[in-house]
Amino acid sequence: MVPPRNNSPVYNRDMRNVTLCFLVRENEICLAMKKRRFGAGKWNGVGGKVEEGEFIKEAAVRELREEIGVDASVDDLDNVGNLHFYFNEHPDWNQYMHIFFIKRWTGEPKESEEMAPRWHKQNALPYNDMGVDDIHWLPQVLAGKRVEGEFYFDGDGEKLDKFQVRELATS
Repeated sequence: MVPPRNNSPVYNRDMRNVTLCFLVRENEICLAMKKRRFGAGKWNGVGGKVEEGEFIKEAAVRELREEIGVDASVDDLDNVGNLHFYFNEHPDWNQYMHIFFIKRWTGEPKESEEMAPRWHKQNALPYNDMGVDDIHWLPQVLAGKRVEGEFYFDGDGEKLDKFQVRELATS
C-alpha cells in the first residue's frame, strides 16, 4: 500500500488518516448532520478518509466538495489540531484525525446523501447531539488554540474510557 502523500500536517503511518473540516464565518460554524454509517444522527464537521497517494489537505478539500458541495483551496486550510482515536473493541476503527478550519471557500453548503449542513452560533453548539469527544477539544479550538490529543472509546464509540487533550503552541 502506498501511503497518502504528506503536505503537512504530519501523516501517521500507523493509523488510518482522516480529515475533519469546519467552515467558519464571523461567530458561526458550519456543522453537518451525518446521515449514514458511522456517526449517523450526529452533528460534526465535514471529512473522511485520506485515500492512497492523496495529500492530506487534498483529501480535506475533496471531502468538502463531495459532502457539502463547496470548493476550497488547500492554501486556505488552517490545521487547528490532530487527534488520535482508539476504539477498544474495534481496533480497525482507530484513526488519526487532521482538523482544519477554513474561512474562505466558494459555493454555499448544501445537503448531500451523506451530510446535511447547517450554520450554528459558536457559543451555542449542540454538543449533546455531537460526538462525545467534541466538547473536550472543540471549545479550545474555537477560542483560537491548537490542540492534540488521544481519545479512547468503549463499545461503539458512544462512551469515552479516557482522554487527554493538550494545547499546542501556535505558529
